[in-house]
Amino acid sequence: MTELMSAAISARELIQQLINAVGVGSQYALLAIGLAMVFSLLGMVNFAHGELVTVAAYTVYLLERAGVSFWIGAVAALLAAGLAAMAMERLAFRPLRNASFATLLLASFAVSQIVEGLFLHFVSPRAKSVSVPGVFNHFIRVGGYTISDIYLFSALAAMVALGLLTLFLRRSRHGVAMLAASQDFEIARAMGIRANGVIAAAFAISGVLAGVAAILILGQQGSVSPDMGFDPLLIAFISCVIGGLGSLRGAVFGGFVYAFIQGILTAFLPTSALAYGDAFALAIVIAILYFAPQGLLTRVAPST
Repeated sequence: MTELMSAAISARELIQQLINAVGVGSQYALLAIGLAMVFSLLGMVNFAHGELVTVAAYTVYLLERAGVSFWIGAVAALLAAGLAAMAMERLAFRPLRNASFATLLLASFAVSQIVEGLFLHFVSPRAKSVSVPGVFNHFIRVGGYTISDIYLFSALAAMVALGLLTLFLRRSRHGVAMLAASQDFEIARAMGIRANGVIAAAFAISGVLAGVAAILILGQQGSVSPDMGFDPLLIAFISCVIGGLGSLRGAVFGGFVYAFIQGILTAFLPTSALAYGDAFALAIVIAILYFAPQGLLTRVAPST
């Protein structure tokens, strides 16, 4: 009898964690898509991508201090993240476009450190609280399971963002140009596609997606700090690697896979081992990549 009750509790806990993983995976997917878009065009991993989360979050914080409401600050945060991404591309990466992968990687690290240093010096090295709307802290119960509103918002935001991005890539002139450039950049340029415009648009989109993720992260933790972009960047990179670098479908898929791995481990690991959950999750990721070194999905154009 005790064993049956224990099994029922474990099954219920697993389902609860998988429900949570849908929301968490949506946040991971939003971050990973932006990283994958840039990689598909330039073949570079932008390790300054996490700082776009920081830019967006601090935009909300600074505007709140000026008396601006959270929601207006959130809209401004999306704009700020998009503009910051375009500034990164124009000032740091465009002059190095023909440089080696290692050079671009080091440049992205340098940009990351510069942005973090600016917030450390001009704002504060300490975490600052942000007053988030109460809607982010609500829960609903369905069939005995608890669903956080923040996870519902995350899933909705991911679906809307993916839908709009798919329409943009398939139906708009700039989107089609971006698809062509992702397949063969040199041929696309020879056909008259403006490389600078396509790449700038990709960075802008990646920035806006990072801004959406930043609002969700901010609503969940209620504070900002100069290094808050590091963990989201790491998870976005892991998600891209799981799904296959350069594939938007892979980025989304990898984000959910990593979230589900975390959820399953949380449900079944003993309490004493929960502190090592991330280590176990990364070990599973390594095992996955051992059998699928190119990622679980092959590299495709960033249309789906």
